[in-house]
Amino acid sequence: MDSTDMKIINAKIITPARILNRGTLLVKDGKIAAITNDNADDYAGHVIDAKGKYLAPGFIDIHVHGGAGHDFMDNTIDAYLEIAKLHARYGTTAFTPTTLSCEQGALRKTLKLYEEAHPLNKDGAQFIGMHIEGPYFSMEQRGAQDPRFIRHPDPKEYEEILRCSSIVKRWSAAPELPGIIEFGRYLQSKGVLASIAHTDAIYEEVLDAYHVGFTHCTHFYSCMSGVSRRNAFRYAGVIESAYLLDDMTVEIIADGVHLPPALLKLVYKIKGPDKIALITDAMRAAGMPPGESILGDLKNGLRVIVEDNVAKLPDRSAFAGSVATTIQLVKNMIQLADVPVKDAVKMMTATPAKIMGVADKKGSIEVGKDADMVLFDKDINLHTTIIGGRIVYSQEPTEALIK
Repeated sequence: MDSTDMKIINAKIITPARILNRGTLLVKDGKIAAITNDNADDYAGHVIDAKGKYLAPGFIDIHVHGGAGHDFMDNTIDAYLEIAKLHARYGTTAFTPTTLSCEQGALRKTLKLYEEAHPLNKDGAQFIGMHIEGPYFSMEQRGAQDPRFIRHPDPKEYEEILRCSSIVKRWSAAPELPGIIEFGRYLQSKGVLASIAHTDAIYEEVLDAYHVGFTHCTHFYSCMSGVSRRNAFRYAGVIESAYLLDDMTVEIIADGVHLPPALLKLVYKIKGPDKIALITDAMRAAGMPPGESILGDLKNGLRVIVEDNVAKLPDRSAFAGSVATTIQLVKNMIQLADVPVKDAVKMMTATPAKIMGVADKKGSIEVGKDADMVLFDKDINLHTTIIGGRIVYSQEPTEALIK
């Protein structure tokens, strides 16, 4: 549907304050114009009858590598556009394309293609900035990152990357590496979120990094240190550090595989919905049938096996990536972790919007914000995805949905 004006009636509208039963929401010029219990009979736009379904803010995924058989490291415009379309089918309305550890030339090309694909992305989840994951990681905690490209921070390298591109909004790195404090300060000066990832750091190293801008943890629990011994003494790791630092935000792959229900409950209990973002960390196999796939670019990527709703290394010794979708994450937090609907939605909308600095436009249903929304039923099955007041996906034909 091309129109950006609509009226949605009979919806359970999830607002920041409460869930408004049988509410009405008006959209004008792609923005939320009104939220009311009134049916607004004088409104002349398209009418969608939600039939008692939940109307939530559009889901915001701040860590995505791919989907629909594509990866951003394929370095094609088609990959960007098809990944965006795939994730919109599952409720994502905005997201941050994410890289892997690679050569500098490949990274520059990926960033350039983001800028070329951005204005062409009409029917998929919107891009809200690039997330560089790597290559400044601990070799011991590299996970599925290619060891050929892992290295220490190089000022000439990262300063040139950020000088040539303004679309980098987040960079994940290990806080124990030499030169990381200078790196953090530089990111902070450029308004880029520094995030802790693939690390063996102890609390003292995390604290130093936190003070120069490392205020977020990438795929919490995955590829990071917990309590460890060094010369017989115990040290708190990154996991304990994130719990101790009240203002530290974390993101979790709530696919029920990377973190079992008990850990989902623990993270929620300690950090709460204001400090947790749900992420898919999806690779190219998201939205595809099980079987063999590739993590990273098609030419040089890592071969993996997708089974049990997760990507694994060929020897099945470790996970190698996620195939989750955002609606699945919300459903899992509700059904596996016993989280209230409102809080589960917040971790997929308002909290990631705040983390990425887009909360003034996205992440909640409020007058004046972008009309990015999703409809889902009581069993948390997605029905409709709306981006900027346009229906980009629906389970039923648009003609049947609109009165």
